[in-house]
Amino acid sequence: MDLAELWSPIALTLQLAAVTTVLLLVVSAPIAWWLARSEAWWKEAVAAIVAMPLVLPPTVLGFYLLLALGPDGPGGAIAGLFGGRTLAFTFEGLVIGSVIYSLPFVVQPIRNSFEAIGDRPLEVAATLRASPWDTFWNVAIPLARPGFLTGAVLGFAHTIGEFGVILMIGGSIPGETKVLSIAIYDYVETLRWQEAHILSAGMVVFAFLVILTTALIDRRSRSRRR
Repeated sequence: MDLAELWSPIALTLQLAAVTTVLLLVVSAPIAWWLARSEAWWKEAVAAIVAMPLVLPPTVLGFYLLLALGPDGPGGAIAGLFGGRTLAFTFEGLVIGSVIYSLPFVVQPIRNSFEAIGDRPLEVAATLRASPWDTFWNVAIPLARPGFLTGAVLGFAHTIGEFGVILMIGGSIPGETKVLSIAIYDYVETLRWQEAHILSAGMVVFAFLVILTTALIDRRSRSRRR
């Protein structure tokens, strides 16, 4: 058993999850704020679009992402600016796909936290002549911290466990796109049971810790509201 071979997909997966989680928090905060505060009649249509990865088969989403990231799609045009031909089968392509695939897991808990704030704290901030920007950063975000924590945990965990979308847009390139879920699949395909057991057992422990962490965050949030 080659420990370096085992560590490579683990390190790549952690890197992908970390980058994706940071981008998800940046992208999800304004989306969740708008969904929580907007009175537009079409906001639920936007919410449905954001939530579509929850119900779409990963292979369907992966197929359209492959077209978008490929040489004939927008991804090919972007890659061309940097001397490349495609964003498919690259780490950058995995990041884009992971952000889209995990977006609802981060937007929804943040939106719930924004909605739980209510109008009163925001109205108080307005009477103190706080600008909408100051209110968002200094009132809404601190009060919605449990939602951000839950979203970060879920986004990170969901990225760790991705398979279908990653396989479609990334394949299995060692050191570039071969993440944990793909490595386990490859080990099973080649009957390398010991390596598959080690990585799979680690994922089981990780899944338990994620569920426990989100439960503790929710419990603490409810106790603070009481």
